[in-house]
Amino acid sequence: MARSEARPVITLRSTAGTGQRYVTRKSRRNSPDRLVLRKYDPAAGRHVLFREER
Repeated sequence: MARSEARPVITLRSTAGTGQRYVTRKSRRNSPDRLVLRKYDPAAGRHVLFREER
C-alpha cells in the first residue's frame, strides 16, 4: 500500500527545549496549518506543547 501525500508523517518537537520528539501522521485536508498538541514530555516530567516541525 502506497504512502499517501494527503496524510504525511510529521515530527512534533517539545516547546520545553528538552529535544523530545513524537512522530505522527496528520490530514493536510482537515488541518493545513502546523499542528500543536499537548503531550507528555518525559524529560520535563510534565505535559507541554509539541509543535510540528517542517
